[in-house]
Amino acid sequence: MIAEPTLVNKPVQNENEIVEISSPGSVNRANGGGGNENRQKTVRAKRKACEGLENAKRRHSRSSNGSSGRAENGRPKKRDTKSVTLFEVVTMELGAIQPVVDEWIEAYAVDRDTALLDLISFFIQCSGCKGLVTAEMFQSKDIDVMSKMKEDVDEGSGLQYKRFMAFPWILTVTWPMDKNSGEYPLVITTQYWKRFRSQFCEFVSVLVARCQNCFIFDGYLMSTLISLLTELSDSRLCAFRHTCTLAAVKLLSALVNLCLSVDNSQKLLEVERSKYASPRLERIQRKVQELQEKKLELENMMDAIFKGVFLKRYRDIVTEIRAICMEELTVWMRLYSSMFLNDSYLKYIGWMLHDKQQDVRLKCVLGLQGLYQEEELSLKMDLFTIRFKERMISMLLDKDHEVAVQSMKLLMCVAKYCDDVFSQDDFKHMFQFVYSSNRPVAAAAGEMLYSRLLSEPDMPSRPDASEAEKHRALTLARVRALMHFSEESELHEHVVYLVDSLWECGGDLLRDWTSLTSLLLQPSPPTTSPSAQDQVVSTTELHFVLEILLASVRQAAEGPPQAGRVAGKKPQVITPKEKKTHQGDCASLTPHLLAVLPQLLSKYAEDVDIMTSLLKTPQYFQADTCGEEHTQALQGLLEQMEAAVNGHMDQALLEAAARSYLTLCSEESAWRERVTSAVEQLIQRWTSNLGTLLQDVLKEGAFTDDNEKAKEILSTLKKLTVFHNGQDMSGRGLYDQVSKLLVAETRHGGLPAEVVVEALRCVGLSILWELHRFGEEEASREAVLHLRTQLRAYCEKCHRCLSHIEQPVREQAFMSLCDMLVAHNYQLLVWEPSSGSPVLLYAPDPKLQRALVTFILDHVFTAPDTDGHSSRGESRVTSLDTEVGLTRLEDLHKRRSLLAAYCKLITTGILELSMAAEIFKQYMKYYNDFGDIIKETLNRTRQMDKIESARTLVLCLQQLYLRLRQEQEGRRSGRRWDVQTYSSIKELARRFSLTFGWDQIKSRESLAMIHRDGIDFVFQGFVQHSEKHVPLNITYLTILSEFSSKLLKPDKKTVFSYLQKYAGEHTVNHREECWKPLVYYRASLQATAEGDDIVSYISCDSNRPSVSSISRCPSAPRPGSDATGDMKTSTPLPCTESRNLRPSQRPPNSSIESQEAEHLPVISEEPVTDSISQASEELPESSCNNNEEVDVDVDTI
Repeated sequence: MIAEPTLVNKPVQNENEIVEISSPGSVNRANGGGGNENRQKTVRAKRKACEGLENAKRRHSRSSNGSSGRAENGRPKKRDTKSVTLFEVVTMELGAIQPVVDEWIEAYAVDRDTALLDLISFFIQCSGCKGLVTAEMFQSKDIDVMSKMKEDVDEGSGLQYKRFMAFPWILTVTWPMDKNSGEYPLVITTQYWKRFRSQFCEFVSVLVARCQNCFIFDGYLMSTLISLLTELSDSRLCAFRHTCTLAAVKLLSALVNLCLSVDNSQKLLEVERSKYASPRLERIQRKVQELQEKKLELENMMDAIFKGVFLKRYRDIVTEIRAICMEELTVWMRLYSSMFLNDSYLKYIGWMLHDKQQDVRLKCVLGLQGLYQEEELSLKMDLFTIRFKERMISMLLDKDHEVAVQSMKLLMCVAKYCDDVFSQDDFKHMFQFVYSSNRPVAAAAGEMLYSRLLSEPDMPSRPDASEAEKHRALTLARVRALMHFSEESELHEHVVYLVDSLWECGGDLLRDWTSLTSLLLQPSPPTTSPSAQDQVVSTTELHFVLEILLASVRQAAEGPPQAGRVAGKKPQVITPKEKKTHQGDCASLTPHLLAVLPQLLSKYAEDVDIMTSLLKTPQYFQADTCGEEHTQALQGLLEQMEAAVNGHMDQALLEAAARSYLTLCSEESAWRERVTSAVEQLIQRWTSNLGTLLQDVLKEGAFTDDNEKAKEILSTLKKLTVFHNGQDMSGRGLYDQVSKLLVAETRHGGLPAEVVVEALRCVGLSILWELHRFGEEEASREAVLHLRTQLRAYCEKCHRCLSHIEQPVREQAFMSLCDMLVAHNYQLLVWEPSSGSPVLLYAPDPKLQRALVTFILDHVFTAPDTDGHSSRGESRVTSLDTEVGLTRLEDLHKRRSLLAAYCKLITTGILELSMAAEIFKQYMKYYNDFGDIIKETLNRTRQMDKIESARTLVLCLQQLYLRLRQEQEGRRSGRRWDVQTYSSIKELARRFSLTFGWDQIKSRESLAMIHRDGIDFVFQGFVQHSEKHVPLNITYLTILSEFSSKLLKPDKKTVFSYLQKYAGEHTVNHREECWKPLVYYRASLQATAEGDDIVSYISCDSNRPSVSSISRCPSAPRPGSDATGDMKTSTPLPCTESRNLRPSQRPPNSSIESQEAEHLPVISEEPVTDSISQASEELPESSCNNNEEVDVDVDTI
């Protein structure tokens, strides 16, 4: 038990006896009646505390722990003259900890007060305190002594002090305020302090271990030490709390180990008691009773530390302190479960599973893993498991991936010994993490999936079966269980991610190439055998086995990570063991699959899907692992691949075969010559066949309608095009042969659409290969002219095909045009005049550029009713809805590809920037589908030319505004859905202004040009008279005001002066509703400079022409102020740059401004004002509730 600080029986020694220690954190000891004097903060004591900051790291030896003690411990004699402190031993690593502790124990036996003061000084120095420590003996006469125990700051002297009781001492620690910098040994990461933590913890553990037989139970050492650590761990100073909390919990851990040794001794005595006679039995019983008393006293010490330190610090504001408490608590539970492993202590771990910091959560999870891994301990945690099961499962979605990984491992430990805790739905939820984007999380989930479903799958028992049959049955059962899980999860269709998750733990299944291929080569069993029928592999299972085989082969050849799956925080480093395993997998898979693959291709020759998967396998072969003995197998594989490409015309199958051929005949392949010869023969045969077919079907330049030969031409063209995509076949005359088909189509028509598409692709690839060679080799003038003629002729053919009746032909013509123009532009960029080769010049004419824009508007930006957005109101999803959804996704992907190809023409400088205006118009209307592409195009064009990019934005807004005017005047015919409302145009302008960012200096010229062109657009050419009182486009100023917040203050003055040039010439009545846009625009230019806000009230109506007021602005110039003021200067635009100007802030004219700044789509056209009552008066109720887009008549003012 810890003695209470009541009465001190120790005789009082000399008053004011002071022992000075000239090291940081020196301790002054005062006894007797000098206590009152030491409690006073005299000037001399304060000076001494400041001088303690510069003291040395050595001190004179005391008589109690002099040189003799150190000589006995084997210290060098040169250190005998000057001893070192305990703190220096720990920090400098001058020797082992145990001899130092033994020396301190000897000093404690001689003079325990002096030794305790050394120990107190040690803990204070370890906290980083470099102040002064004053110690005095507790006097029972001082009744109010506890009220004086406090921690305060003396602002006059600039010192902090803490006064507390470490029985039987009253300690006062004084340190300078300016030294509280937050750095102390435990948090310093330099090389000198890197091992301080381990040394410090070892010192505490060794101290308890070495004192267990002497001074632990003297009622003095532990009482003082526990009181010291308890008080310092409750300090406001983080250094004291952190260091002393660590020391206290390590002290408790050492006491736990001591309790375990006492238990072991007690067990041994119990065994001896059953062996010996009664005389010795009494002595053994006395020893057992002594051990029980010691154990009780140790438990009281542990309880005091737990209540005095842990209960106050496990919720500390410092993350590391909380993590220390949780880590040590789980250690106590695991080592001394009889005391700590109960619900009274487990609740703290459950509560801290909800901690905001991942380090604390991680310590809790790791500690629980150690508890659940032992069956005996896990059985005592039933109530905790039930109470915090949901929290442990939810931590699989932790934002910190390491916590999620360890949580999955924790759940595996829980499921191992607690079968009834998790339901099937819980397991299903945990198994779904095999598709996680984080690979460590997916691998942990794969380990759980393998242990629960694949380690011991359900399979029929066959006692008479051989080992090979049993192994095959086990493989089939695992495949069926894995396929059943894949079908039930309905989360992912790609088996490659499932294989990646199971790769570490399921190698016996995934790397068993022999068993997987044997399932594919299995012959049909007799129908009379029921047991054999269970081993029949269905078609669905065959496809799944093939996907597993292909994914496993790819994983073994290339390794992780998969596309879209990250490896974790730390970069993945391949260990020598993993590298050796990878080489072994590659060495085993290539010879086996090279021998088996021809048989598989022959067996499944009619199944296109299986053939496509099988033809992908040679892409992962390692040719260096095979020798001459595999030549026959290679020849059989080439024959089967040739038969596959000759017998099928499926696009995916041909692409897989072409890639495999390309891999097998690469420069690193040992089979290069043999495979190259086979490919040349194939291409030569197809080219000759195509020439013969074209002679038969092309009569006088026209295509004769022959379905059989048309199918043969299509099949041959597909094969040539697919192989032409991977290798240069320009020398075989494909351009001349296939161009005849395009000429016949453009002149006479009649070709099937699929033939035209393949012909466009084949001819385009021929020209692309020519352009590629033109950039690498020197070309003559005649060759350049010939290539330019071919390029111009091909672009003309594609231009004509843009108006073809079939949509696939139009789309292929557009993509071919874009690819050709981009490739030609690249050759211009890499061309060097010094090379001697003439330049290949070609530029699309204006007619072709207009055709490209028209194609984009007709095929990408379709009407809203066909925009591809699904309704959210449907609660039931049928198979038809799923098919429609997939079709819409495919259509959206196709449209995005078309738009990206067109935007690349703009960003590469092939088309003028003004051609992007039609694209920018659709930024808000199609934000969900194409917003990222349009925004990236806008950023790229701004990097190319800031002024031209800004002029394109102006052109875009003005065209939309004029189109809306024409629609409202009834002078516009055509598509009604492409007319945007006034509010949407204004919102589009606001989005454009947000793209300029916060750096107003870079955008000064661009913004000034936008305002200048906008003012010219409104006022230029306007002459005021009775019939034409205001400019027709005056409402455009409200749109233009969206860019005012991005102007600097001097630029606002200049723009205001420029505006006054026009507005000052006309009679403006601010009270008239028609001039409100001008008043609003002026206010936007003056609001930031004067600190006012811009509040707009826009009354909206339907999209039809109607009479409505457009805006009201309460931020008009204040009465009595000059309208122009200091802005009468005629500084030309754009203004000159000023480096000392601070960018002004944008007025908060919208409550959703922060949301819109992140370029989120606008859901509602609801105007936002600073007054809710005024907004409710101006806005119709239907537009607020239904999120309908409303409009305003721009003419009626």
